[in-house]
Amino acid sequence: MSTASVAAEVRTHIDDQLWARLPVEIEARFRPIVDVVAEGAGERDLTRELPRDAVAWLREAGLGRARLALADGGLGLDCPTFTRLLVAIAAADANIPQILRGHVALVEQALTTTDAAFARRWIDRIAAGEISGNSWSEATGSTTSRAGAELSTDADGILRLNGRKFYTTGSIFAEWTDTVAHRLSDGVDVAALVRLDQPGVTVIDDWDGFGQRLTGTGTIVFEDAVVDPADVLPVAERFAYQTGLYQLVLLAVLAGIAHASVADAAAAVRARSRVYSHGTAARVQDDAQIQALLGELAASAFAVDASVAAVAEAVEDAYGAALAARDRPDDEAAIDRARRLAGLAEIRAAQAQSFATGAVQQLTSRLFDTLGASATARGAHLDRHWRNARTVSSHNPVLYKNRWVGEWVLHDRLPQALWAVGTPSPAK
Repeated sequence: MSTASVAAEVRTHIDDQLWARLPVEIEARFRPIVDVVAEGAGERDLTRELPRDAVAWLREAGLGRARLALADGGLGLDCPTFTRLLVAIAAADANIPQILRGHVALVEQALTTTDAAFARRWIDRIAAGEISGNSWSEATGSTTSRAGAELSTDADGILRLNGRKFYTTGSIFAEWTDTVAHRLSDGVDVAALVRLDQPGVTVIDDWDGFGQRLTGTGTIVFEDAVVDPADVLPVAERFAYQTGLYQLVLLAVLAGIAHASVADAAAAVRARSRVYSHGTAARVQDDAQIQALLGELAASAFAVDASVAAVAEAVEDAYGAALAARDRPDDEAAIDRARRLAGLAEIRAAQAQSFATGAVQQLTSRLFDTLGASATARGAHLDRHWRNARTVSSHNPVLYKNRWVGEWVLHDRLPQALWAVGTPSPAK
């Protein structure tokens, strides 16, 4: 059997376990596409080729509308099932779930908002296949209490957005971007959905990070871009569990990287014919030391995956509570429950991050211990797993999460509902 055939056989064996957790109809819809996406993932990373085709195929298959109800043109997936799908896709190409991270949040906003007109407009757009990227962050110009980008009203009463954003993940693939700006009329920071194919919007692919290189996480420049007032909302009024949801997407990426790393290491071991004289078998795949290490790596991937599944359940609980609070706006108990479950979803995400961040970085490094120096060749593409895991783990860094968890354990204090990155805010 050829090396390529061995690799495909091992990869299929491990991928089977991921897809078996999903409904048969979801596997049939997405797996053929994801298998093709996986074939070129390493080469795309090496040549820095954005996965435009992959995103287009998955969008056409309904990934962007997967959380919508069947009656609204979606696939009706709950959060745990949708998360399992993201993990399977991340195992093929870790960039793609992160590309859709901003869109995933927009879908939840549309599903839970009390603004019926906003919900109907955006559910219809999402069902039609439109997607949004993200552009909340700014490399310079913002403080921890104020966005640098500004939203103002011109002489004709038209809302205009001006500013420069970085970390604009997914926007280069999308029709819309979900951004944050400081509204000059009342001094409030607002979230605004901005159409990208208009004059005054420039999207630049200038992300130069060593990992997650294909997420389109670059710059957007807004110069008097037009914004629909109906698509503007104070940031403080966004759905309460958004921070936990954002972390869940990154955790799904880490779980996918873990599974892919085990699959690629096992495939390389199966295909390897050269052995060390001081090994324990005539074939690497029969060496008890190699088997034990691969078993340890697979166990780590399983544990990471299980922690991600627990976070998905917590986010699903928060989603259900948000719907109840939306439908009973005068019920203080329902509102309080929604707030607490949103905070608990973030605590669960922080706990999973604390574990998964170290576990996946170690896994993606130790996979090289199962192989020889040839595995470090750029053409083997194995280094991308560590680079991707390290980069994903640098978003919303885990360093700050353990303290939050400790405060919750000791004092039942939930983390702040929203937090920001920027220069320190001026003292009041």
